[in-house]
Amino acid sequence: MNAKISIVKTLLFVASLAASSYAFSAPGPSAPCSNCTRGPNPTVASLKSSSGPFSVSKFNVSGFLKGFGNSTVYYPTNTTGKMGAIAVIPGYLSYESSIEWWGPRLASHGFVVMTMNTNTIYDQPDSRATQLSKALDYLISQSGSFSSPIYNKVDSTRLGAIGWSMGGGGSLKLATQRSLNAIIPQAPYYAGFNSFDDIKTPTLILACESDVVAPVALHASPFYYDVPSSTPKAFLEINNGSHFCANSGYPDQSLLGMYGISWMKRFIDFDSRYNQFLCGPNHEADYSISDYRENCNY
Repeated sequence: MNAKISIVKTLLFVASLAASSYAFSAPGPSAPCSNCTRGPNPTVASLKSSSGPFSVSKFNVSGFLKGFGNSTVYYPTNTTGKMGAIAVIPGYLSYESSIEWWGPRLASHGFVVMTMNTNTIYDQPDSRATQLSKALDYLISQSGSFSSPIYNKVDSTRLGAIGWSMGGGGSLKLATQRSLNAIIPQAPYYAGFNSFDDIKTPTLILACESDVVAPVALHASPFYYDVPSSTPKAFLEINNGSHFCANSGYPDQSLLGMYGISWMKRFIDFDSRYNQFLCGPNHEADYSISDYRENCNY
């Protein structure tokens, strides 16, 4: 009898696990807003420029006891109202310098941006997801502080994340854990089980065609197909790019900037003026792009 009871309990436990797994649902983006757009009408030239329409200031952040490494916050100075916030994190063995170009570039188009160091350069993707989340929480808290340069500048409902390599894996992981409006995983690396097929966050994957660290066929490409077709998504592969093709030293940041800014403006600012740069059939006419996929219209 005891054996039968034990078997029944085991079956019930397995059933409960299956039910809870089936019930899991990743958070979605915030509801659209009608007054979040800012800045002049975009053009290819303006998006490829090294800076946008807004002036940018920055301040340093000590990561001590904050849950992430020493970092930098960039923010626009000649615009008003609350803005979306974006955290940007590097990859394994790398530092903030590898991704810092995103900070002033995105801030000059109307975002509050933190470019980060991690607790250690060895942190794995799940840890990097946690640190991205804490960075966004920090930006939100600073927006509520009278003494902060970004006081009252952050809309806590409009958040985004960018990560390179294991940081890219971390940005995908974070999208399964909290509400985000947009993510850009760059040459993303994530090993083992994942629940990326639950992601509701609009996802632009930047891939590097000749990546031998996180081969496209094993990481970026399957991750793109994991993200549901009901979720806005795109895939941009840099022709002959190495694993470092989206880093600060990459010579053609104008191309990455155009797509990255457009993605964040479209889904964090709900600005449909940027659809024209993300949709359409002619992306691969640019020799720098070896593959482009999307599920427009957004």
